[in-house]
Amino acid sequence: MRFLFLASVERCCDSQLTPLLDVLQIPRTELFALLAAIGFAAGLNLYATVAVLGLLARFGHLPLPPGLQLLEGWPVIAASSALFVIEFFADKIPAFDLLWNALHTFIRVPIAALLAYAATATLAPWEQLTATVAGGAIALAAHGGKTAVRAAVTPSPEPLSNTALSLGEDGLAIFLTWFATQHPYGAITVVGLLLVVIVSLTRWIVRSLRALFRGAEHELAG
Repeated sequence: MRFLFLASVERCCDSQLTPLLDVLQIPRTELFALLAAIGFAAGLNLYATVAVLGLLARFGHLPLPPGLQLLEGWPVIAASSALFVIEFFADKIPAFDLLWNALHTFIRVPIAALLAYAATATLAPWEQLTATVAGGAIALAAHGGKTAVRAAVTPSPEPLSNTALSLGEDGLAIFLTWFATQHPYGAITVVGLLLVVIVSLTRWIVRSLRALFRGAEHELAG
C-alpha cells in the first residue's frame, strides 16, 4: 500500500519559522477500500484487528492517519491483545459463544464505525459520514453473518465445528487486516465476495432454523 508523505517545510513569517505538519496522503478510493476491509475484519474479531493494526504501525509497516495513531501505543496494543486472548477461548465454548457475540454487537459495530470516522478526519464531512456509515454497516454484516452461522452450528452435538469456525474467523480477521494494508483493492474484492456468501448463507440458515422450529413444534404437538 502506497502512503506518501509531504515533507515538513518551513516558511519565514515575522522572522519566525513555522513548521507545517506532515499530512498522510492516500487516494480516497484506496482509503475507502482499506476501511471497508478493516470494518469487515472488526466485525469478525475487533480485538485481533486493533492489535494487528497497532503492531503494524508500531514497527513501521503501516503509517496510520492522525486520528488512528493512538492504536500504535503500547497500552492499546497490550489491552487489545489481552482481550483477543480472552475472546479466543470464550468464542470457542458452545452456547456461551452466542451470548458473547450477542453482547459484542454493541462493541464491534460502533468501534468499527469509530475507526472509520477517525481515519477520515481530514476528509470532507460528507466523505467522513459515508466512511463511518459504511464501516459500521460492513462490520454489522460480518458480525451478523458470524452470529447466524454460530446459531445454526451450536445445536450440533460435536464441539469441533464451533472450534473450527472460531479459528477460521480469527485467522480471517488477522489475515484480512494485514492484507488490506498491503493490497486494499484486493482486500475489498475479498470482502465483496464474503458479503455475497454471508447473504446466501444467512438465507439458508434462516430457512434451516425455521424448519427446525417447525419440526420441534410438531413433535411437541404430537
